[in-house]
Amino acid sequence: MTTTTVPVVGFDQVSKSFGEVRAVDGLTLALRPGETVALLGPNGAGKSTTLDLLLGLKHPDSGAVRLFGATPREAIVAGRVGAMLQSGGLMDEVTVAELVRLACALHPKPYRPADVLARAGVTQIADRKVDKLSGGQAQRVRFALATAGDSDLIVLDEPTTGMDVTTRQAFWATMREQADQGRTVLFATHYLEEADAIADRVLVLHRGRLLADGTAAEIKAKAGARRIAFDLEGGIDEAALRALPFLTTLDVSGRTVRIQSTDADATVHAVYGLGLYPHNLEVAGLGLEQAFVALTTAEEAKSK
Repeated sequence: MTTTTVPVVGFDQVSKSFGEVRAVDGLTLALRPGETVALLGPNGAGKSTTLDLLLGLKHPDSGAVRLFGATPREAIVAGRVGAMLQSGGLMDEVTVAELVRLACALHPKPYRPADVLARAGVTQIADRKVDKLSGGQAQRVRFALATAGDSDLIVLDEPTTGMDVTTRQAFWATMREQADQGRTVLFATHYLEEADAIADRVLVLHRGRLLADGTAAEIKAKAGARRIAFDLEGGIDEAALRALPFLTTLDVSGRTVRIQSTDADATVHAVYGLGLYPHNLEVAGLGLEQAFVALTTAEEAKSK
């Protein structure tokens, strides 16, 4: 693989609209070699359009997209990009082995088909027709096609949809190996626990703009809230709890109270100030999923 100081992916003030809907809005970002990057965002945030622009499947209305300093088409023709899209890309009436052999034959820097089948965990179904595969098996075949050759950038759109837990773990172990070898891995996912566990960088899109960019820990800190959980005996006065200072969310289930607060110390102090005596008190940072929800909810509130 080629070592370069040029960004693997560069978006410079990129915008793309569909009628009156602006799917990508002035997006600027750069990805570096060897990064594993998760692309997150609620439905309609612009994730799919961003990946389409990156892969040259769509063209920006303004701004520039560059891969390794070249156009997306030039980088793809040179074999520097492998892509696993969420749907499509599989021909009917051919076997898995035939499709993988074709992908290897078309790649400028191909791997041996047998190695590609083994890496994707599809050797045992190599003789099966592609249109007879389960959803999880089809995803693994798409992964095989994305890694048919020695590409520097691997782009994955919802890669583990339909996979069982064991297959997902094996898949991500393989992707870690790819990143350890210096490749850049960019994946869009709705499984936020995957982003938390796998990515060393997280990008959060909202309405086509980059809302947050950092490690999972930095994204959690950016949300600026902590989780508080405790049990209460007797009746629970939800109105009094909702009046607690710095509270952002409240959930009462039976006698268990769960709170998010931007100042956990002050909120807990105020709980005792109400004359309450919480049992099993826990205070912890937000998980990535809670932080993601907090960030996007706050951004939605600003736009209203």
